[in-house]
Amino acid sequence: MTPLYWVLACVALQRLVELAWAQRNTARLRRFGASEADAAGYRYFVVLHISWLASLALLVPAATQPNWLALGLFALLQPARLWVILSLGRYWSTRVLTLPGAPLVETGPYRWLRHPNYVIVIAEIALLPLAFGAVAIAAAYSVVNLVLIARRIRIEDQTLAPRRGL
Repeated sequence: MTPLYWVLACVALQRLVELAWAQRNTARLRRFGASEADAAGYRYFVVLHISWLASLALLVPAATQPNWLALGLFALLQPARLWVILSLGRYWSTRVLTLPGAPLVETGPYRWLRHPNYVIVIAEIALLPLAFGAVAIAAAYSVVNLVLIARRIRIEDQTLAPRRGL
């Protein structure tokens, strides 16, 4: 297996495990009365992430050797990603859910950033294609991702504003 396919397989497996964890948390949060904001917008993130990985698999030549620095930076983002997930714990989901009365998480990276996961995802969307010389994929997906994330941050901030006392 070439480095490209090995990396893509690892990333896909990681995302599938995260989705299973998120779905478990989502179901539990809904049982406790959580409501979802922007359920219709969720599908755009799913399409973005699936097509991002697929575009790398289909458009980057399999024999492409990675830029180890970019790939290393991508790898360094993964513990940060895990830190976000562990910090949110049972509240972590890939959807915008709010549970009335639940405390806002202010530990881990949330001590310093309101949306640390989005910072990580922005870097990931650019770095992985760049690690394999796919500048056009990095640019195109980064633009779409930024548009979706900007929209989602507005929705999350509006949803959480009452709990922040705003």
